[in-house]
This record gives sequence, structure tokens and C-alpha cells, in this order.
Amino acid sequence: MTFKVAAIQMCSGVDPQKNADDMARLVRDAAAQGAVYVQTPEMTGALQRNRAALKAVLADEDSDVIVARAAALARDLGIFVHVGSTAIARGDEKMANRGFLFGPDGKRICSYDKIHMFDVDLDNGESWRESSAYEAGTEARVANLPFATLGFAICYDVRFPQLFRSEAMAGAEILTVPAAFTRQTGEAHWEILLRARAIENGAFLVAAAQGGVHEDGRETYGHSMIIDPWGRVLAEAGGAGEAVLVAEIDIADVKAARGKIPNLKNAREFSLDRVAVSGGIPA
Repeated sequence: MTFKVAAIQMCSGVDPQKNADDMARLVRDAAAQGAVYVQTPEMTGALQRNRAALKAVLADEDSDVIVARAAALARDLGIFVHVGSTAIARGDEKMANRGFLFGPDGKRICSYDKIHMFDVDLDNGESWRESSAYEAGTEARVANLPFATLGFAICYDVRFPQLFRSEAMAGAEILTVPAAFTRQTGEAHWEILLRARAIENGAFLVAAAQGGVHEDGRETYGHSMIIDPWGRVLAEAGGAGEAVLVAEIDIADVKAARGKIPNLKNAREFSLDRVAVSGGIPA
């Protein structure tokens, strides 16, 4: 089965309403190009370093402007809209970094909370502690769509291959990595991580990213990508600013790739043995 998918690159600011308007314009562009599945980046609704200011504009998912607009877009355009993620109020001290998938009837199919928290100290002085503000998810998720099975992840999740393997073993044919990668980590690892996840699972991968210098001062890497099961980059955006990537994919390519390299079938259980050696380094 052949169909078109899209990845929307954004440079979200601090105002959720403006970001919702930008999202709607770009999603409509993708739909006009024939995309039946459209993905937006991580934190579509707002990128805001000041957590008090972010919480001040947050809503629960029943009242969130991004959620409402995405549902309306899916219904009006008759497509699947995947909000890569947006910050959602949980009703306690923490927020959720939550993705949403809406069907052509505008109804929510499912949601996914980012599992792995970006708690790092980078060489350039950047320090991030997502776990201090966000509650980590605990469930991987796949969704059976009419044309393919979709697996979910968000940004830092891409560094944990076991998540993608579990989704591929559950039948996922399209893996997703909406993201807001930092420029430093993106330059070093973004493309190679995405291509590796596609190759090792014999799956398409769609990664909509944030790109550019944002209102809150952070800089994200951009380079949204759509990758095929053999690891070939079908479409790629630039490093900054908005973009609409559309690629036609043939889901039969998943079966073909997994037939050539049947590593999902060849995987084996194994034990780990630790051998201890006494003494110091030889002189």
C-alpha cells in the first residue's frame, strides 16, 4: 500500500495560541500535498524555559488549544494528525510531555507520554532536568491504522533502542520520533540515531523536529526527516525555521527489508556472565 506521510518542522515560541495557528497552517499545507498522516514536533504548544511561565499557560488535555485545534484539523481535512507532543497540566506539581493521535473523524485515537527524561549536562554549559518538571510515562504504545501500524516515541526516547524494538516486535511499521533536539546533540547524533532505529527494525521512521532559535533563547537542531526501512533519507528539512516534508511511502518496503535482514525473527534470548580478573594494570 502506497500513501503519503508528512513531518512538520516548527520553531515554536512561548504563546500556545500562535503556535496552534502556525501548526494549523503547516498541517493544511501537508494535507494539500496529499499527506494522510501528519506529525508535528515535540512541544508543539510552547517552548518555554521559564517553568512558572509555562505552567501559567498550560491546560489539561480537555482544554488545551493544541489538542482542540489538532482534533479539528484531523476532522476537517479527513486525515490522521499526530501532535508529536505538547506540555499538559496533570493536576499536580508535574506536567506531562504528551503526544496525541487524532483520526479523520476528529476523535482521539490514543496518547503517549514521553518515557525517558532528558536529564543531562552538556559540554557547552547547557543543563537540562526534565524529570524535575515532567512525570515520565510508563507505557510504550502502538496504534493500528488502516494503512500501517504506528509506534510512538518522543525525542530523548530515540537513545533507547529497546523501546523501538518492543514496538517493532508488536508490529510497528512506522516509528515516530517527534523532537526538540538541542543543536549540540543534534549535530553529533540526530541523523545516525534516526537511521539506526529505522535500519535495525526494518521500519519507516518519521521525525518532525523543532528548528532554530526560539523566543526563550534555546536553539534546536531542526533537520526533520523521513527515513525508509533500509535507512535511506527520503526527505530532510534544513536546520532552522518552518518546513513541510512530504514523502510517498510503500508499506510493502517494510516486509521487503525485514525479509532481507530478518533480525526481528533471528533475535535470541541470552544470559550475561561477568568475569572478574584480579590485580592491577601490568607494568
